Amino acid sequence: MNRAAPATAGRTRARKGEGELLHSEILDAAERLLIETGSEEAVSIRRIAEAVGVTPPSIYLHFADKDELLLAVCERQFGELHRVMEEAVEGVDDPVEAVYRRGKAYVRFGLDHPEQYRILFMRAADHTMDAPDEARVRDASAFHHFVDAVASAIDSGALPKGSDPVVVALELWSVVHGITSLLISKPMFDWPDADALTDHLLTAACAGLMATPPFSAPPTRRRSRR
Repeated sequence: MNRAAPATAGRTRARKGEGELLHSEILDAAERLLIETGSEEAVSIRRIAEAVGVTPPSIYLHFADKDELLLAVCERQFGELHRVMEEAVEGVDDPVEAVYRRGKAYVRFGLDHPEQYRILFMRAADHTMDAPDEARVRDASAFHHFVDAVASAIDSGALPKGSDPVVVALELWSVVHGITSLLISKPMFDWPDADALTDHLLTAACAGLMATPPFSAPPTRRRSRR
């Protein structure tokens, strides 16, 4: 006679509706470990499972792998970036000032969530992402907020007419990402005030846009993955 395998110690089988609770607890534990260790490499599926009180296979019922889990952790925080950017431009009528304020809000938010920022935007090339994940990262960065702000500045004449809002937004995103990533990766450097630095570099970038013809982007070519 076949006997049933002994039950694994830990939680009992989840009742209806408890799956969502466990999903949230997994995210909470992963985020807590990420903050405590300051390193995604130190956060393993096993450690997350131990923190929640489940077995590692239980984690994989909710997330395909560690990368997907950590991306979901980051998305929870960076979902707030949309709200922060909107608050930063409340009552601002000048379209270029709105661009500056959004840029400064982006940098401040990244500095307030450094490990999440590393995972979303500063990972090594071996952490490749599928196209849907790339779209999720673009959304987490509130990139469309930059595009909308740039489009308003172009329509008003504050930035050159005929410019591609997406291309200009990419240029300005490169500026604020560069500042954020340097401040996070090189904290011991004698940096000036982050807001002042952001303001200065965005001003220089916009001045450069005004001094050059509108940039027409060539067709994009995706880099092959190895």
